[in-house]
Amino acid sequence: MSRVAIVAALEREVRPLIKDWRVTEKVVEGRRFRFFEKDDSVMVCGGIGAEAARRAAEAVIAIYAPTVIYSAGFAGALDPALKVGDVVRPGRVVNAGDGSSVNLDQGEGVLVTFGSVASPEQKAKVRDSFGAQAVDMEAAAVARAAAARGIGFAVVKVISDEFDFSFPSMDRFVDAEGRFLRGRFAWFTALRPWLWPKVARLAGNSNRASLTLCRWLRAMMDAISMSSDGRTVETSIVRE
Repeated sequence: MSRVAIVAALEREVRPLIKDWRVTEKVVEGRRFRFFEKDDSVMVCGGIGAEAARRAAEAVIAIYAPTVIYSAGFAGALDPALKVGDVVRPGRVVNAGDGSSVNLDQGEGVLVTFGSVASPEQKAKVRDSFGAQAVDMEAAAVARAAAARGIGFAVVKVISDEFDFSFPSMDRFVDAEGRFLRGRFAWFTALRPWLWPKVARLAGNSNRASLTLCRWLRAMMDAISMSSDGRTVETSIVRE
C-alpha cells in the first residue's frame, strides 16, 4: 500500500524527481507499466491523453491501493496572465468531451481536460465555454478513476505553454498508447527550419515547468511524510 500515487503523462515531465527512485515493471491487463517508488509514494507515467491516463490510474490503484492519487504534469494557459512555470491548483476539473466535472475541496479556478494539444484559437474557445484558466489532457480521466473507487484526488499542473504560444498540431506525434514519437517529431522539425526557434522555446519552457513541478511534488511528499494519517490539506475527495 502507498499513501500517494502520482499519475503523469511523460517521464520527462518528472525526471528530476524520479531519477533516483526504484523502478518496478508490472503487467496490468496485458499492458506493461513502469512504476517509480520511493518511501510511501509511487509514480506512473501513463502517456499522453485521457485513455492513457485512465489506464495508468486504474493500474496504480489496483496494485498499490493509494490513499490519494494526484494528476500531475504540464498544462496550457487559458488565462493570458499565467506564465510558464506558474503552478495551477484548480478547484474544479471539467471534461470538455462530455461536459462532466468534479469539484475539489481546495484549489481555485477551472482546469479543462481537452482531447488534443490546444491551439491559441481553441484555447480561447475553451476558456470562454468553461470559464477556465488552464487546459490539460489527463486530469479528468484520473479524477474519474479515483471517484469510482472512493479514493482521494488532487491536481497539480504547471504551465508549460502560454496562451499565445502556437505550434503545428502535435497529435501526429502521439501514438495510440499515448507515447510521444520523438523520432517523428525530430524529423518533422528538422525539415522546417522556420520552426527551430519555437522548438527551442518549447524545450526551454518544458525544462522550466518540469523543475517547478518536481519541486512542488517533492515538498508535497515531505509534508505528507510528516503527517500522522497520510493526508494533508493538499488532498481532496472528488465530489461529482
